[in-house]
Amino acid sequence: MKYTIEKSIEILEATPKTLKSLLGHLSDNWTHQNEGPETWSPSDVVGHLIHGEKTDWIPRTKIILRNGDKHFEPFDRFSMFSDSAGKTMPQLLDKFEKLRAQNIEELQSLNILESDLDRIGIHPEFGEVTLINLLSTWTVHDINTKS
Repeated sequence: MKYTIEKSIEILEATPKTLKSLLGHLSDNWTHQNEGPETWSPSDVVGHLIHGEKTDWIPRTKIILRNGDKHFEPFDRFSMFSDSAGKTMPQLLDKFEKLRAQNIEELQSLNILESDLDRIGIHPEFGEVTLINLLSTWTVHDINTKS
């Protein structure tokens, strides 16, 4: 399948609804428990998605599209442990849904051309990444979350 932003948006729009359907009605016993050391609970996963919506996908897209420094800020994969502490699953899901809708709207407003997909940013761990790498990773990251 050839990558398009429109096809990615199909997944990106579905994720908040899917997670709400799956997790929104469950008790904390199901959503706030992990499987042991170095594992994440469902609320940790949603918190991680929230952090990504705030600091990863759209901010990095803008870095790639702008003129000037192309270096990405490092992403804190574990910030959700403090950022989401004390929040209920419905609160987390509502926040994620709101941020995702804003980010999809912003993505669409950027009017990205096919030629922009080859533009490059500098990832702190992986080095050069293209916009198509970033946007397709965002989509696949959602699919992996649902699995």
